[in-house]
Amino acid sequence: MLRCMLKGKIHIATVTEANLEYEGSITIDEDLLKEVGISPYEMVMVSNMNNGERFETYAIPGEPGSGKICLNGPTARKGMVGDRVIIFCYGYLDDTALKDFRPRIVHLDAGNRIIR
Repeated sequence: MLRCMLKGKIHIATVTEANLEYEGSITIDEDLLKEVGISPYEMVMVSNMNNGERFETYAIPGEPGSGKICLNGPTARKGMVGDRVIIFCYGYLDDTALKDFRPRIVHLDAGNRIIR
């Protein structure tokens, strides 16, 4: 049996940009993506702590070290610059893989730098 498990989480990132004219997605600092194991164009779930919006989109790598979290296309309507969001990524694991599995989670400061 496969189980859908939390694979990676960016806990409380701050939205730095919103670009309505983009095709759609969320741009995330490439260093953050690597830290939690999210691949470019992989599906992510975003939960906005400021307005309760929750949506799925895909991740696009942003400039490494920039702290960039940009809501693109229609997702730009789901939040504003300064909003705090949690970004989740899930994966499917079989029961044998669950024994040693731990999700990769990072906590960020207000500048989107890893604090733990």
